[in-house]
Amino acid sequence: MKAAVLYGKEDVRIEEVSPAALRPGEVRVQVEASLTCGTDLKVFKRGYHAKMIVPPAVFGHEFAGTICEVTRDGGRGDKPEWKVGDRVVVANSAPCGDCFYCRNGQENLCDDLLFLNGAYAESIVVPARLVEKNLLRLRPETEFRDAALVEPLACVVQGLQDTQLRPRQRVLVIGSGPIGLMFVALARELGCEVTVSGRGEKRLAVARRLGAERILEATSGSESEVGTNLTFDVVIEAVGKPETWEAAVRLVRKGGTVNLFGGCPSGASVSFDTARIHYSNLTLLASFHHTPGTIRRALEFVERGVIRATDFVDGECPLAELPELFRSMAAGNRAVKTFIRTGKAKG
Repeated sequence: MKAAVLYGKEDVRIEEVSPAALRPGEVRVQVEASLTCGTDLKVFKRGYHAKMIVPPAVFGHEFAGTICEVTRDGGRGDKPEWKVGDRVVVANSAPCGDCFYCRNGQENLCDDLLFLNGAYAESIVVPARLVEKNLLRLRPETEFRDAALVEPLACVVQGLQDTQLRPRQRVLVIGSGPIGLMFVALARELGCEVTVSGRGEKRLAVARRLGAERILEATSGSESEVGTNLTFDVVIEAVGKPETWEAAVRLVRKGGTVNLFGGCPSGASVSFDTARIHYSNLTLLASFHHTPGTIRRALEFVERGVIRATDFVDGECPLAELPELFRSMAAGNRAVKTFIRTGKAKG
């Protein structure tokens, strides 16, 4: 089969890969929709990800598809029996269920998260642990492109749960990439008043369409445009740069909450005004990854039509041209997300 293989820094190649034989409890999924992702772009530019992928390795992690092969013991106890033809979405990881963090309801921090890569391919083998914990059946009417958004959306759901967002709160989202836009959509769904600070005319138009009441185009002086009378109950940083982390803390009201959601480069440092944090009684937190619970909640949002691919997927690319696509993304391509066409995918 054809698959994208990551070899190192900005080195992805499309190769013919021999499909692995299934082991007990595994299933093989024909990829019907895979999507580009900011994390994959970071991995492409860096050449690896310490937790997720070590090259050479098949690449990509946002996808949905159809089961095309199962092992005899594909069902376990009260788990559903999977069969060829089932339409599914798969998370990109599964927790162990046994470590300290799993036992304390923090599966996103599992000491033994098992990650899955290989979405940029004609098919993918789903390990038994993921089959058991994070393989979900789709409704017949659910589009594969919509379902492929479940994994990043689950991270956003995790962020909203951590932040304890409530109706009528005034929320500032810093960042207009896919994650920032998902925060806009879900915050509006929860009944919040949303302001977005971001870049890119197309992305900011999407933010408005998703319900943002106020749009601020990020510039060197955009922070002053917000004003000195700070009225944001919650600020969500969805960029991942030290300067925007610092701005987020400056822009929240007294007693407010900041979610430093965007991951900064390894080794980055930030500087906060400790007096402001202390005497303004600020809550600072950071959200990471997702859990089986937020994966299921994300699929609910997708199947209710709250999150749709038409708002996030603004490009299409054949698998053969994926290396060129990632090079253009690294050079500043402002696409939100791109659908990768394998040749067999229906979308």
